[in-house]
Amino acid sequence: MNGFGPRLREERERLGLTQRIFGDIGGVEPNAQGKYESGERTPRMDYLAAVASRGVDALYVLSGVHTPAPLDSLTSDENRLLGAFRRLPSADQAAVWHLLNRLAGEEGGHEGLRMRRPDRQAYFHDALR
Repeated sequence: MNGFGPRLREERERLGLTQRIFGDIGGVEPNAQGKYESGERTPRMDYLAAVASRGVDALYVLSGVHTPAPLDSLTSDENRLLGAFRRLPSADQAAVWHLLNRLAGEEGGHEGLRMRRPDRQAYFHDALR
């Protein structure tokens, strides 16, 4: 999503909150909340701090970049999966990204990890043996 307002709305909807409740959390009226989400107005820092304390990813709202999950919050399975992924050669990492995107129903692949056509053919040929 482009722009502060749409990202703020996306976060509100992700949390399952109405504009009225979200505005209450931030200390503003629902019409102000609507203007923030439409981009007509910019909220103050105390508003952002209040909604961030209730689960909003403030970095994402401000910059469009999600806050990375701290490594200590990973489950043991997630940690093992990440370690195994990092040990893979880049062509295999690209294949894993492709598979994950297909399973998750997402279009495209992961930026920077595209398999070259010969690598894909060799990988899938080996996988079918």
